[in-house]
Amino acid sequence: MRVRIDYTNMLSSAVGVHGIPDEALASFAAPAREAVLSLRKKHPVTRWRDLPRDMRAELPRIKAAAEYVRGMAESFVVLGIGGSALGPIAVQQALNHPRWNELPREKRGGPKLYVEDNVDPERMAALFDVIDPETTVFNVITKSGSTSETMAQLLTVMRMLIDLYGEDRLHERLIATTDSEKGNLIGIAKKYGLTTFYVPEGVGGRFSELCPVGLLPAAVCGIDIDEMLNGAAYMDSLCDGEDPKENPALMYALLEVEAMRRGANVGVLMPYADSLKYFADWYAQLWAESLGKKAGENRFGQTPVKALGVTDQHSQVQLYTDGPFDKTVTVLGVEEYRTEFTIPHAVDENPNVAFLSGHTFNELISAERRATEHAVTASGHMNKTVLLPRVNANTVGQLIMLFELATAYAGELIGINAYDQPGVEEGKNMTYALLGKKGYEAKLAEMSGSLERKTV
Repeated sequence: MRVRIDYTNMLSSAVGVHGIPDEALASFAAPAREAVLSLRKKHPVTRWRDLPRDMRAELPRIKAAAEYVRGMAESFVVLGIGGSALGPIAVQQALNHPRWNELPREKRGGPKLYVEDNVDPERMAALFDVIDPETTVFNVITKSGSTSETMAQLLTVMRMLIDLYGEDRLHERLIATTDSEKGNLIGIAKKYGLTTFYVPEGVGGRFSELCPVGLLPAAVCGIDIDEMLNGAAYMDSLCDGEDPKENPALMYALLEVEAMRRGANVGVLMPYADSLKYFADWYAQLWAESLGKKAGENRFGQTPVKALGVTDQHSQVQLYTDGPFDKTVTVLGVEEYRTEFTIPHAVDENPNVAFLSGHTFNELISAERRATEHAVTASGHMNKTVLLPRVNANTVGQLIMLFELATAYAGELIGINAYDQPGVEEGKNMTYALLGKKGYEAKLAEMSGSLERKTV
């Protein structure tokens, strides 16, 4: 069940002059060692590595809360944005039925899951057209307790629930996940006696899927969170050594950073499984927000692009084969799908179609993946494959830790802080200013002094 990386096609021996020279692998030893040693010293901001072990003590509370929700709710609504939303969405799509909310309750075995990760007014209004507040539990997630989008959603839900049940019963319908001491949400949670889970120190939002942020929604929907943590712990153990040939996350980071230095400023993640589609969304935040940084006059980062095989073979792959050599392509492959679906015989008289009959969709999607890998390689573009033996709770846990550690190692190799997000914070501050929050008058004045808009 080990998740593996085949990086053959990143090298010049496979793709030619636009690949990384095979002999360059020998030069990786020194920076690899430095990256590993440097990351070990950053424990205050890398406590997400400890989650597969530290969360064991919290699992009984998480499972008890999940059972409470499963026993009384038809819908479970997560209020969050960024890592508070993308991780739960990715894991739910990976491990549960792809049409979960459309199944009858007896087939689901748990409530419908809605993750509200935007403040589009039409979307927020539409949520209340498909849920019944009397059979819904909400989980508000924000570590800072000051995220405008999430707090706006919370205000909406609190007003509705208080009007329906009164303040004394708010705790029956609302769960909080936040910082244990700081921020606005912890004060609200204490005031109303909400069941509360905590995001540990040193665990940023985009690294939080393996704490209650992600574990509670997963448990509510019947996912084996013990196995997720087992898989993550296993991958962490594989990725602590200094030899990149034995450390998959370190090799991933070294190859991508070297590719960036050679002009590959775009990184495509292309899952060949619908179950892994939203891992590309989760990964895009992790990679972009962690590595897109400015240091002095220098700017760093690789733009992540989401693609879905086979769908995007018919849209994006043309660019990846005949377009510029400014990107790497990482394929997410699956060796054994959880369902086998055979293509039946229907028009055997037409050999141009009949050749498909008797094969399976499993064979077809695997052939399509291998064909894309070959086409991208033959055109001289760097690519690699992250291969899951099977999509299950253990391999999903492995994948989460693999990508988190690859991101962390890439930050060390580039020499930037992978754990802050000053550009995001600036946008938050501007939003506060525009909505009249006290203390942000200077920001409002700054925006008011902007250039006259030119439109056509």
